[in-house]
Parts: sequence; structure tokens; C-alpha cells
Amino acid sequence: MKLEFTKMHALGNDFVVIDNRHDELRRIARLAMKLCDRRFGIGADQLLLLCRSGTADFRMRIFNADGSEVEMCGNGIRCLGKYIWDNILCCEESAYAKKYCETIDSIAIETIAGIRHIHKSGNLFRIDMGEPVFEPEKIPVVAEFVRKKLKDGKIIESPLKAGNKTFKITCVSMGNPHAVIFVKDVSSVSLKHYGPLIENHSLFPNRTNVEFIEIIDERNVKMSVWERGVGETMACGTGASASAVASALSGLTGRRVAVHLPCGKLSIHWSEKDNHVYMTGPAVKVFDGTIDL
Repeated sequence: MKLEFTKMHALGNDFVVIDNRHDELRRIARLAMKLCDRRFGIGADQLLLLCRSGTADFRMRIFNADGSEVEMCGNGIRCLGKYIWDNILCCEESAYAKKYCETIDSIAIETIAGIRHIHKSGNLFRIDMGEPVFEPEKIPVVAEFVRKKLKDGKIIESPLKAGNKTFKITCVSMGNPHAVIFVKDVSSVSLKHYGPLIENHSLFPNRTNVEFIEIIDERNVKMSVWERGVGETMACGTGASASAVASALSGLTGRRVAVHLPCGKLSIHWSEKDNHVYMTGPAVKVFDGTIDL
């Protein structure tokens, strides 16, 4: 079987994107592991599937490099948005082009975490990431950890021991779980050592993404990230959103923040009007290809 795909990235966080609106793929977890392998496959952090939806314009399924399916991916949904505009909305032969018109600037994507709206402006994509979730049982974090440690019902800079070090974590869900840790210098953190220890800590029944954050000033932060089921990545959209929320919660920044990553930045706005988090950033097509399965 020959499988067509598109390789894409968003600030270095890379993806294999496949149109699966006809539900032709089987054993997808296994397929994700094969395609994402950087030595024996295409190489990517995650596999993204474009699917049909009964409640939104399209549906996105997200599989990590280890084969696990996850709820939401901020960088991935920007890449999927670009893929949709490039290959479906602006394709003259597409039925969607006739239905939506190539001038459309907003679409709705169904995810496990809920429906997310993408707004296109030039080469940038703005995502309504929804409201941050702080309730421990919804993130989730096990109840034994949070007892007597909550601040207004939130886990804010609570101690967590990982290996030989104790970190202060702020827990947020942006449709998927995040543990945010403030440090003086992100470059001094042994991400490969502490990342997996925190990701797989017994306090997180579904594992967690881990972000180390360095505060530059009230409008800028620097982030390094260990993604659940993937490992160290160059960027994470939900992680940047969670980190901006955590920074504002601790009074370290305002509600508009630029999150600086190795290959660029994401603009995050935690709106006071509707409590939603809005993320703006680029998405890039690398190449199209075909692989034999």
C-alpha cells in the first residue's frame, strides 16, 4: 500500500499529516510509531489525521511518536489548518471549496478536547484554545497530592520531588495536562533527566507534559518542553498556552505573553473577557511524499 502524506512543522515541532476522511487507515497507533521513527520512518513528533466530523468542519486525531493518542495539540492544529486551506479550501476541484469559498478565514476543528476554532490571517494562524482548567481531578492529578495544597482550588507552585530534586509545579490543562515549573535559566535544566521523571510521576494518572519557564519580563518568557509520549520537542502550543496562564496566575507576567522557543515565538493572550486562551503562530509545509507500507 502506498500512503500519501505531508510533512509539516510549527516552530520545529514536526508532524506527518495524512488525509483520512475516508477512514482507510487501520492499526493507527502502530502506524504512528512507524511513520514518526526518525531512522526507519519519515520522522516526526506526532502523526496528525484529518478526519470527517459530524459536529464541526473537520476532525483532528493526534498520535504521539510512541503510538498514544492525545487530546489536543496547539502546534499540530495550526499545521492541520494550513493543510486544510492549502489542499481543500483553496483547491478548485474540491467540494469544500465550493461550499466554503477560498476567502473563508475561520474554520472549526473537532478534537478529543472539544471544538477548536482556527482563524487565518496571512501566514499566521490564531487558535481559540478554550478555557484553562485548574480542577485537579480534571487535569488530572491524584487527590492525595493536592489535599491541603490548593490555592483557591488550583495547584500553584506546589512542591514535587523528582529524582534528587524538588520542583514547584503549577498544573493546568489546555485540553491535555501540563506541569509548569519556573526556573532562573531554562538552559541549565537537565530536560532529558527530569522530563521523563515528572512526565511519568505517579501523581499524574494520564502522565503529563512538562514545561520549564524562564521569566524574561512581564511580556516575555522562555520555554523548554518535555512532551508526554514524545520527549524533548522544539515547541508545544498547548504548553506555551499553559505556561502563559501559569505565569499570569503567579503574577510574574501579564495576560499577553510572547513565549520564546528555539525556532521562534508564540503569542499567547489569556482573555479577561471570555477566559479563553488565544494562541497565534506560524505553520509551515516542508514537503509532500509517498511511503510504502
